Amino acid sequence: MNDPIPLGTRQNIDGQDRIYYYGYWIKAYSPPANTLEAKKRLIEGLTRRLFNHVEHGLNIPGFRLDTARKAYESETEAARKRVKGAMLAGALFNRATDIFTKLVELQSLGVEIQSDNELMRECGQCLQEALTLGKLVLHRSGDEGIDELWGEPFKAFTMPIDAFYESRYVKIAMTMRDIDRLTEAMMAVFTKLSMFGEEIGPILQDYADAAKIKCETLRTDPAIFDVWSRFVVAAERVSAYQPKLQPNARDVDLREASEGKQLIEKGLDLISYITRARVPMPKSTRDYVDRCEAFAREAASRRRTFEPL
Repeated sequence: MNDPIPLGTRQNIDGQDRIYYYGYWIKAYSPPANTLEAKKRLIEGLTRRLFNHVEHGLNIPGFRLDTARKAYESETEAARKRVKGAMLAGALFNRATDIFTKLVELQSLGVEIQSDNELMRECGQCLQEALTLGKLVLHRSGDEGIDELWGEPFKAFTMPIDAFYESRYVKIAMTMRDIDRLTEAMMAVFTKLSMFGEEIGPILQDYADAAKIKCETLRTDPAIFDVWSRFVVAAERVSAYQPKLQPNARDVDLREASEGKQLIEKGLDLISYITRARVPMPKSTRDYVDRCEAFAREAASRRRTFEPL
C-alpha cells in the first residue's frame, strides 16, 4: 500500500518541527546558509564523525596523501591492500578538508572563489576518490562496511546544504527502521522464554525509543544532555537484566541463559552502532535477525528434547 502521508511532509507536533519519511516523524532542524564557511564546518564535522565510527588507523593527514597512495598502489597482498586503500581514503578526505579550510580563509580576505576554481575541482576529486575507496572500509566493530558515511562529505560538497539536510532525514528514517527491526527480533525471542519473561519487553522497547530519539538529535541541540543520558541509562538497564533461573537449573538451561544474554548484548551493541553513526547497517541487521530466529529454533528444540514423557 502507498504511504498516505507524502514523504517530506512537515508538521509541528507537540511544539516541535518534524518531517515525515517512511513511517517516522523525525525532528527537523533549520539548515545553515549555503556558504563556503558553512560547508567547511559541515564537511569537517562529517569527517570527524566518519573517523569516529570506522576501523582504527585511517585518520591519515592530508599532507601524507602521496605516501599513502604509493603504499596502496605498491601493495600486492589482498588483505593488506584493503587496509592501505582505507588509509588512502582517509588521507583523501583530510586533503579535501585542508583545501576547503584554505579556500574559506581566502574568502574571508575578500578573494572570490568560483565553483570552477582549480582547488575546488581538486577537493571534489579527492572526495569522489575517497568515496570509491570507502567500500574497502569496515565499521569499528569489524562486522561490515558503512560506506554510506563515506558518501556524506561528498554530498555535502556537491549539494546545497538544505538538500543535504533533507537527504539526512531519509537516512535517519532508515536507521530508525533498523532499530525497530532489531528490537522486534529480540522481543519475539526473549519475551517468549520463561527465563527472560514478558517483563524484558518494556526494557527493550525503552532502549529502542531512546535510541531513535538519540538518532534524530544533533549534538548541538540543548536537549542532547537529556537525550544522551536517557540512551545510556536505557542501555544499562538492558545489560543488567538477568535471566530467572531455578537454584537447581539444568546445564541446558544455564547454557541457554548464557547464550541468550550474549545475544542480547550483541543486539544492544548493534543498535548502539547504528544509532551513533545515524546510518543503517543492513547486513549486520539481517545477520542479527537470523541469529535471533536460529536461537529461537534451538531453544524450542531443546524444550522438546527435555520435556518429560
